[in-house]
Amino acid sequence: MGLFTIAYQIGSMSTVSEEEATTFMTEFEKLVKDIDAMGIFLHNSTISLPMFIPGFGVIWGLFSAWSTGFAFSAIVSISPELAKVPPLAILFLSPFGIMELTAYSLATSRSFILIKEVYRKSNLIPFLKPTIIEIGIVIGLLLAGGYLEYYMIKLVQDESITLPGF
Repeated sequence: MGLFTIAYQIGSMSTVSEEEATTFMTEFEKLVKDIDAMGIFLHNSTISLPMFIPGFGVIWGLFSAWSTGFAFSAIVSISPELAKVPPLAILFLSPFGIMELTAYSLATSRSFILIKEVYRKSNLIPFLKPTIIEIGIVIGLLLAGGYLEYYMIKLVQDESITLPGF
């Protein structure tokens, strides 16, 4: 979690040119235009599942953290009012941010454990069951997080949504 957080923070401190920010926002808007909860889940799953690959997953996880921070920096350069929001607040103060951080950290740490055991030339069979369990946990976290993120996006977009019991 610590390494993911550091990589994210470094990415968020990147200087993004106006051209890069505009290109990013154009691509980002295409990506999220008609996205729903399942789309968010599938997107996050395609990012997280390669993080389980021994060795590569650590590098992929840190790159994903950095690129997410870079994306935040690009969004801030287009919407300067967001500059008042600390980048780590989105990661640690949103329920779906915590779920995604936990999922990505779990996958990345499993990659590290597996590559360490490959280097030691250990039998990987005993690591199969915990890895499958962790993949299930990651999928569960990302599924719940995708629905929560979608619901929160809809709340912001459509102020007419009422919460049950209110």
